[in-house]
Amino acid sequence: MSTAYEHGSDTTDGRFGHGGAEDREAGTADAVGAEDLLAPEGGRPATDPEPGQLDLEERNALRRVAGLSTELEDVTEVEYRSLRLEHVVLIGVWTSGTQADADNSLTELKQLAETAGAMVLEGLTQRRSKPDPATYIGRGKAEELAGVVAATGADTVICDGELTPGQLRQLEEAVRVKVIDRTALILDIFAQHARSSEGKAQVELAQLNYLLPRLRGWGQSLSRQAGGRAGGNGGVGLRGPGETKIETDRRRINTKMAKLRRQLAQMSTAREIKRDRRRARQVPSVSIAGYTNAGKSSLLNRLTGAGVLVEDALFATLDPTVRRARTPDGRGFTLSDTVGFVRHLPHQLVEAFRSTLEDVADADLIVHVVDASHPDPEQQLASVREVFADIGAQDVPEIVVLNKTDAADPVALKRLRTREPDAVEVSARTGDGVPRLVEAVAAALPELQNEVRVLVPYDRGDLVSRVHEEGRIIAEEHTGEGTALHAWVPALLAGKLRDFEVALS
Repeated sequence: MSTAYEHGSDTTDGRFGHGGAEDREAGTADAVGAEDLLAPEGGRPATDPEPGQLDLEERNALRRVAGLSTELEDVTEVEYRSLRLEHVVLIGVWTSGTQADADNSLTELKQLAETAGAMVLEGLTQRRSKPDPATYIGRGKAEELAGVVAATGADTVICDGELTPGQLRQLEEAVRVKVIDRTALILDIFAQHARSSEGKAQVELAQLNYLLPRLRGWGQSLSRQAGGRAGGNGGVGLRGPGETKIETDRRRINTKMAKLRRQLAQMSTAREIKRDRRRARQVPSVSIAGYTNAGKSSLLNRLTGAGVLVEDALFATLDPTVRRARTPDGRGFTLSDTVGFVRHLPHQLVEAFRSTLEDVADADLIVHVVDASHPDPEQQLASVREVFADIGAQDVPEIVVLNKTDAADPVALKRLRTREPDAVEVSARTGDGVPRLVEAVAAALPELQNEVRVLVPYDRGDLVSRVHEEGRIIAEEHTGEGTALHAWVPALLAGKLRDFEVALS
């Protein structure tokens, strides 16, 4: 599990702790107005709801109703329809670690299923040295699973792992209901929650990558194939190319994937232009990354008043959000929220979202948010850092943020402090610890290296605006000749101000 980024979005001025009016990426809601760092509702009229709240109301306005769908009798046709998860049974194979690790993994699968709209009836785990190559859980256990499915009335089995096409087919034959794996489930959630055109294209590309090797159902149906003498097998005019339906489907999928890749390349170009503009102006970038549902969007809202949707669900927000903020001493930087990660994140999603995940690798600083109240936060840390390695972000400076400390177990917090001694403890919900995080981010950002004392004429207000935007002002005075500034600025801006330097007093 989407995501990330400039992502086609522009940023405008704000304060680190006082978010201004900024634009989000196309397809997402407008940002909220100014909001105080420790006052989540400050500055907004009571009658003007935040975009994130509107998104949440819209998402909850239409929910799946369990038990009202008509199932196909031939379960081999399930890949040709949308996933409609209703009553499900979870099954996992435990190959390493402890029983607690296996239970935590299945609990996460339950949360994923509920996020997708399913009702979980039963969860089972099996201890094996490795998954069975034929049916994932073995022929005997597959028969037991079929009995559990019949007894509970479930219509779907979800496996806590990625099934091969052969395992998927044979397990469906054994249990006689729809079977999907963890990857298909995450892709379904991403398809539900993607809102921007780029996010939808990325998810569709990942879905097609997953579907391509799993096509089946009408594979033996030929396209007007005939042979022999005319009249022997259909007669003149009925000889076709002999192309099977599955080959036609595969060709159409490959064509669609090529089109999606071209579209994403065009979107990536626009985002790269914005990124290059920020690099040229030497504006530092900070990426908020972490496990899904760790509180990244809540933290972004707390820091900048971004108004991003917040929901207690996995992969609630996928579309990228970038905000401009300032440190307490006046240095400007960009703060971006990224798509959440999860253990065993499908490689199709990593590849599809790679262009947007590049922003994490290009950032000057990563704020790695961890859910301190989670039963296994160490596994979250390891899973996220594994994705960092996949996208080349393992060498970017990192601040570990232990979020949800108001709900965390004190013993677990002490264990995390031992593992991550430099971590910052915060609660995005209550605001506790956020000022310490602000100080940590300010200390980790690169310092401005160029001190200038200039007298800028009033007809060059654009330069004064850039000093406010990109630099740190020590002193400012309006005189008869122009605006006198003493500031620290990036090297590029210092060169533009050189013609207006004044002697040091």
